[in-house]
Order: sequence, then structure tokens, then C-alpha cells
Amino acid sequence: MKRRIEADYDVVVCGGGAAGIGAAIGAAKAGARVCLAEKYGFLGGAATTSQVLAYCGLFQQGKEPVQAVGGVAQEVVEELRALGLDGKPYRSETTGNWIVLLDPEVLKFAFDRLVTRYGIDVVLHTRVAAATRTGRRLEAVTLAGMDGRRHVVAEAFVDASGDANLAMLGGETYRVGDYEGRLQALTLPIRIGGIAPDLRIDRQRLQEVIARYNEGGAYPIHRTDGGIIIRLPVSRDMWWMTVDLDIKDLTSESFTRAEMAGRAMAHEYVGLLKREMPGFEDAYLVATGPQVGIRETRHPQARLELTGAEVAAGRQSKEGIARAAWPVELHGEAGRPIYTSIGGDGYFHVPYDAIRAASLDNLWYGGRVIGADPEAYGSIRVMGTAFATGQAAGVAAADSVDGNQRIDIESVRSRLVEQGAIL
Repeated sequence: MKRRIEADYDVVVCGGGAAGIGAAIGAAKAGARVCLAEKYGFLGGAATTSQVLAYCGLFQQGKEPVQAVGGVAQEVVEELRALGLDGKPYRSETTGNWIVLLDPEVLKFAFDRLVTRYGIDVVLHTRVAAATRTGRRLEAVTLAGMDGRRHVVAEAFVDASGDANLAMLGGETYRVGDYEGRLQALTLPIRIGGIAPDLRIDRQRLQEVIARYNEGGAYPIHRTDGGIIIRLPVSRDMWWMTVDLDIKDLTSESFTRAEMAGRAMAHEYVGLLKREMPGFEDAYLVATGPQVGIRETRHPQARLELTGAEVAAGRQSKEGIARAAWPVELHGEAGRPIYTSIGGDGYFHVPYDAIRAASLDNLWYGGRVIGADPEAYGSIRVMGTAFATGQAAGVAAADSVDGNQRIDIESVRSRLVEQGAIL
């Protein structure tokens, strides 16, 4: 790996969720010296910050699970297995999609072990507060942590923040929400304990309970089918996705109202289960997660924007750097998700230019911030796919440094395959 002497790192990654982990490990395995900055005190992204305790997008839809994402994601699953989770694909009875169920504490520890193993410099409790740009290149970032601010110089950067924080600070243009500025609804997944160990959910009874509650309840439940309710591994708590909220903008006031309303709804709904559902008499609310589950914020401009038509056709490309297999899942209205299956072979390719910033030559995107129109975004935003696009971004950033700012798609694809990615 060729380095300029004055650079502190070859690659700086902003965000420690699935995409950031994929990027950091991908870059490190390609030989880069990597810094990973994360605002929380732990890694994991939505899985650990918002209790989204299922990896979506690792497998295609169908009667049998067909793996769509390998590489770093596969390493994460293997690490989870080493720590006691089975990591097997589980088919949701509600959606029919294949997911991998998680435990947040096991996941946090698994990520700690992985980044340590690959020699990645991780700085937690740290935000990217500013960026220095010269022409079409980022030169450095300012990291703000518990000990103040620190200026970090690097050759290449990856925005895996989910909110386009680095792209925004670097002067990249962006849109908020869809083309009309509408944001997808939020969900506050909750964990419920104190449930009979052999309890099986009577979904028909649950639907009847919800229907009666909705006649005059304080917080009508939009998921009248009972939502996604699954027994978790390890804790055996019940994981319930039924607290849904609309949000109109990205202001702190809007998020504050959503967080408080979500917690009120969570307590109300657990009380409903205790009163009306056999086996829940001793139930209690274990956790609502450090924050509400955010599906959408900013979309920075990329050199290519995936379209819903390409997703519907299952379009494949010689410049593909990742497979995306999760159906288009849109939450335009709280509690009423709409799913549209992927056509063709059941997956589509994310082309290389979809992970490249439009006006910055040394900034790559991973996860929710890659180039995608509102329909395509409904597929690419999930964590399983984020591992794949993040790993591609990290490898591409390292490859560019190694090749003295070259852009070589075939080299990136070759290195991804060497790392076990499925293209």
C-alpha cells in the first residue's frame, strides 16, 4: 500500500454500522491503514442503536434461502456463531423474507473482536465535525470526541453514516427524503420480557385484540395484522415491530416528539398485551433501544442513481460491485409497509458509480447513502445490502490509494471476490 508521508491514514470511514464495518474491514483487508469513527459508544448501527434485531438482505426471497451477500457479512455471521448465535436464515411468517436474528450484546462484542483483529483504529463517542476540501478532493476531517477536536488527514474517505454527514460537510449536494421531500416513517422496535417460555403467538387473537383497541385506543395500531413479532435468540424476549410514527422533517423538534411518542406507545401496547393476550400476564418492556429506528434522511448526489425500474427487472451489470436482494420495502405511511419483489434472478447489481460521490474524487458511499431513487432506495437501505456496498466502498477507497488515485473497476471487483464477496 503506497502512502503519502503526511497522511495519518489511507482511509477514514464515517459511521460504524453495517456499511461502516464492511468498509473498514474491506479496506483493511486490502492493505489500507484505516480509521473508523462512530458517534455511539459501540458499533453496529441500527441493529444496536435501534433494536433492528434482524439482518435483512443477506438472502434472496423464495422458498429456500439463496445467499446474496458474502464477504464481511459472512465473517460477521461466523463471528456471531462463535459467540453462541446460530446465524441461520429465518423466514418471517409475516413477510416471507429470509432474515438472520440477532442479539445486540453479542453483536457489539462480535464487532469489537473483528475490528481489533484487523488492526482498525476505532474512535467511539466521536463525530465527524468538519471536512477540508480542495477542489475535487477531501483532504482531512475534524473528529470531535470526548477529548476535544482532532484534525485527521487521509487519502480516501467513506461516508457510511447513513445520514450523509461526511458528504454534506464536504460540500456534496443532497436531497432530503424522496423527490417531494417526504420521509419514510419511523419504527421503534421493542423487546418484551416475562413471557411464558413455551408461548406461541396466537396471531388471530392478537389481530382481534388490536381491532378492539383501535376502536378507541389512545394510539391506534396501524399494523392490524399484528406486525412482526418474533422470539429472539439468547434472551428469548419477544421482538415486536408495531410502534410506527410519521416524521415530516429532520429537525431536532420532530425527532424529540417522535422519540417521546414512541415510548408512550410502547408502554401502552405492552399494557394491552398484558391485559388481553394469554401468556403475557407477567410481560414487561425490556427496552426501546437507544433511539428510534430511522429509515431515511439525506441522499447525497452520486455519479449514478439506481432506479426502481432496474430493481424491478433484476438488472445485472459488468460494473456491479454488490448484489442487492431485499424486495423494495416502502414505508410512505406509518405502519403500512408495501413490498415489491425483485425481478429477474431475484437480485440486482449495484454499479460502481452508485457508490462514488458526484463531485469528490476520493469519497465513496456505503449503505443508505448510495445513489438510488426512492423506489430503489427501498431495497438497498437494509443492513445486509449495506455490508456489501460498504465493503465495496472500502475496497475501492483502498484500491485508489494503492494505485495513486486510480479508478479501476476491475481491480475493485477482483479484490472483492478475493475477500469472499458475492458478485
